Amino acid sequence: MKRYALYLALVVCVPGLLIHNADAARSASGMKEGKVEFKSVGPLAFGPDGILFVADTKAAAIIAIATGDVKSGGGSGAFRVEGVNEKISALLGTAPDQILIEDLAINPLSQNAYLSVSRGRGPDAIPVLVRVKTDGKMDVISTDKVKFSRADLPDPPVDGLIGQGNRQSNPRRESITDLEYFDGRVLVAGLANEEFASTLRAVPFPFQTVENGAQVEIYHGAHGRFETRSPVRTFTQFRIGGQPHLLAAYTCTPLVQFPISQLKPGAKIQGKTIAELGNRNRPLDMIVYEKDGKPWVLMANNSRGVMKIDLGRISQAESITQPVPDGGVKGLAFETIAGWTGVEQLDRFDDKRVAVVRRSESGSLNLEALPLP
Repeated sequence: MKRYALYLALVVCVPGLLIHNADAARSASGMKEGKVEFKSVGPLAFGPDGILFVADTKAAAIIAIATGDVKSGGGSGAFRVEGVNEKISALLGTAPDQILIEDLAINPLSQNAYLSVSRGRGPDAIPVLVRVKTDGKMDVISTDKVKFSRADLPDPPVDGLIGQGNRQSNPRRESITDLEYFDGRVLVAGLANEEFASTLRAVPFPFQTVENGAQVEIYHGAHGRFETRSPVRTFTQFRIGGQPHLLAAYTCTPLVQFPISQLKPGAKIQGKTIAELGNRNRPLDMIVYEKDGKPWVLMANNSRGVMKIDLGRISQAESITQPVPDGGVKGLAFETIAGWTGVEQLDRFDDKRVAVVRRSESGSLNLEALPLP
């Protein structure tokens, strides 16, 4: 959900690999100093100059904060914080079961980890931003007096519970499901109050006017139909044939590619489904990286561990337009990384490691850096 670190680590030299950011020096112009008030904190992403983008899903807004965290934290050694949820709960004066880690982002300049955290459960949860330094020390990010700017989405979904029984949900909480900074824009996935509720948008930064997003349609092989109302759960960016694309993952579990050039206000676009990875599964987080001269995706899931997906032949991938029944898989090949159990969040730590939040056998959460597989 926050792959800006990759721009600093890699320059594209292989088709299909990451997009090199040619504008990493973009400044924090347009920001004002003051107090930031959140209704919630969700997906995170880093941009240039230590700027942290925070999704406030309840408010359907993106807040850019100048963290000032721009010096190397000396993260070349081991990085592991056991029981990070327990340490955060102690820091916030509550019980571990009242802490929910919403997202993880690694600052590419300092390698410090930033966590969006809900203190408490349900509608009254208190949003908190926590920083975990490379030496394991942590603090709460004060937003009482910071430089920031804000982008309010113009077409958010309804705020309130819909559905019946145990299937009730609040569409507003999915107004932003993932975000990432790319080439002077914040790419945003989520739901909108549109004919095609599933939406992708490219919001220019520094923020000015935010326009409606592109309405999205995909073919979902496991369901055997075209869909327009299910949001992208997580995405990353890469090049195909020299052109920037998004690789987006949906629940139950299609992988779909979209040209970034198509993310224009009010457009209706159809993605190319290039893999079905099995039903009854929810993608949680994903990054793209290169190893041994080949591009790969790591994707954490809630029921199938961490998948390593080969992007080497993505330009030749066929579009899936027919049903994939019985929980079957089709399209891009993948393997499940043995031993990487319980991973709930991940982000690139450096050019050789990935930072993960994962649940141990005891039920506590650990924050650690693992070698890229």
